[in-house]
Amino acid sequence: MRLYSNRHRPNHLGALALERLARVETVIAQPARQPADRSAAAPDSLLGEVEDYARLFSGFLEGPVAPRGSAIPDDLDRRAENLKASAYFLDASIAGICRLDEAVRLEGCDPAHTHALVFAVRFGREPEEGEAGAAWIRGTNAARTDMRCAEIAAVLSGYVRWMGFSARGHFAGDGRVDLASLAVRAGLARVVGGTLEAPFLKRGFRLGVVTTSYALAVDLPLAPEGDLGDTAPDVMLGIDGTRPGWADAEEEKRPLHMGRYPMETIRRVDEPTTLVLRQEIKRVAKRGDFFKRAEAGDLGEKAKQEKKRFPMKHPLALGMQPLIQHMVPLQGTRETLAPTGFGGDLSDPARNAEAIKALGYYLGADFVGICRAEPWMYYASDEVEGKPIEAYHDFAVVMLIDQGYETMEGASGDDWISASQSMRAYMRGAEIAGVMAAHCRKMGYSARSHSNAHSEVIHNPAILMAGLGEVSRIGDTLLNPFIGPRSKSIVFTSDLPMSVDKPIDFGLQDFCNQCRKCARECPCNAISFGEKVMFNGYEIWKADVEKCTKYRVTQMKGSACGRCMKMCPWNREDTVEGRRLAELSIAVPEARAAIIAMDDALQNGKRNLIKRWWFDLEVIDGVAGAPRMGTNERDLSPDRGDKLGANQKLAMYPPRLQPPPGTTLDEIMPVDRSGGLAEYASAETPAAARARLKSTAG
Repeated sequence: MRLYSNRHRPNHLGALALERLARVETVIAQPARQPADRSAAAPDSLLGEVEDYARLFSGFLEGPVAPRGSAIPDDLDRRAENLKASAYFLDASIAGICRLDEAVRLEGCDPAHTHALVFAVRFGREPEEGEAGAAWIRGTNAARTDMRCAEIAAVLSGYVRWMGFSARGHFAGDGRVDLASLAVRAGLARVVGGTLEAPFLKRGFRLGVVTTSYALAVDLPLAPEGDLGDTAPDVMLGIDGTRPGWADAEEEKRPLHMGRYPMETIRRVDEPTTLVLRQEIKRVAKRGDFFKRAEAGDLGEKAKQEKKRFPMKHPLALGMQPLIQHMVPLQGTRETLAPTGFGGDLSDPARNAEAIKALGYYLGADFVGICRAEPWMYYASDEVEGKPIEAYHDFAVVMLIDQGYETMEGASGDDWISASQSMRAYMRGAEIAGVMAAHCRKMGYSARSHSNAHSEVIHNPAILMAGLGEVSRIGDTLLNPFIGPRSKSIVFTSDLPMSVDKPIDFGLQDFCNQCRKCARECPCNAISFGEKVMFNGYEIWKADVEKCTKYRVTQMKGSACGRCMKMCPWNREDTVEGRRLAELSIAVPEARAAIIAMDDALQNGKRNLIKRWWFDLEVIDGVAGAPRMGTNERDLSPDRGDKLGANQKLAMYPPRLQPPPGTTLDEIMPVDRSGGLAEYASAETPAAARARLKSTAG
């Protein structure tokens, strides 16, 4: 958490104050090694699992180069700022750029490459000896961080190749350049006693590099002597919104399994704050998901054609695509396994739950919760062959990945970075859950991850029951008390015995009942201005998913849409002031109306153009060029709500209006819009459902 807002800090500068450090024109080359683990990995560690994923990512460090379009800027500073911001978007800790020469090239380095983006990823926080998860985690930090460097290098090199320039990624497990020398030249580190030392990364770090023919403005090396700035007063306080120097020490005070955010301060309840009638929930075919319906042609020919490309219209998202696709075969099994003896004593479900949470946070999840994997959370059948899906695991580990406040600040929510925000979170979640599920299987427990690319469970009920969010007016999006709706979820299911979490109550039902900002700002008027209804056993502000899906898939001035996330008053900056305002809403219900009004008065939701770091590009016929239809340039529309609310017509599609279990993508089943409108108009109210249950019970 920061003391000072970073509203005026461009994203290409990153969270750490590299710009405050002394620089020199040249440095004397010295051999050096990267930081390593302070202890050896235990036999029960996840070392093998992270190494498997690093090898997978290394397969995408190089590849074919797309034809070059005319929309890539010639300005070397703009190019450098964009590439650094892209690295920070992918969670690099520090980044710099230097030129290549023969002194740093190793065998196989492309002679056409003239420049290198160099980045460091800091080590993850480890549990103390004896804490939950310590035997799994300690001694694996270098390998864990190399895996992340491989991922980032693969994505960024793919991004540059899609823009039409030769590029290759490098990391410790697969490099054709001297990583350490490049880190010194790019101003990220200096050599101390034969080991690299980087400013602000005292926990340790590993390096990744992208070499390229894409010419870039370069950085100067760090001064070889003197203070690296870690203890300067302005750095310690986080002036200008940089990460405060005391942040690491504050994090170390919390056991790893508790995570960064104090979820323990949020009230827990036995049942969710919205009615869930388990006995009335009908399991649905995965083919009924509206993105699958668009893919099959149920929403018309344009939606069918655009479904194939809408999330991958930008070259940065295309850099992530092969990693997302190729992690699917590693997602796991539903079959029962035999005990292996790995993992230590696994007889205590509470201890297992803490260890699993520690592992999730160590690998990079922002929130981790656990619930029962109840049968009604599973899809009824798959969409490819129509095969039935039976509930097969007892527990679900649910994680949220923050889509990033900094990037969201600069975006309209439905411009050219929107899909890349989603894909980054989906990719990272698949990586984290894939490693965790693989580790469970190594210990002899069946486990399977469920990603956006392939899931056999519906995520929202698992998020709700695992206590990571409440149902919101956005409808099919759950809100978290610390990052609001600004997340994507990942789930893995397992038969590893774990204690489960309870649902949460942070007053959101009353807050959303008063606030209609997401509905007002929705580009396609798909979010309800009205009251909650019952839908397939759930109490929900039901959004019109047909409208929403059509807009996200077919809109031509951006890629996808997350405007509701951008607009929500719970989408707050991570400062002391923002945290206190959220806590005020929870503790003082009478303040909620004022908070909602103040959100508009402060222009929250308006684009902050200082944060707009990406290039507006659309890939058409394999070439990244200027978008054909331009870019959505939306800000706030405070007068839009009354008209939209008065004339709003919404449809909803309960199981009887969805493709039945067994339906495949080969069959077109047009959407019954008139039936959906009638269903919404006659939907049971939650009050009526409660009265009906009470009368039945009596």
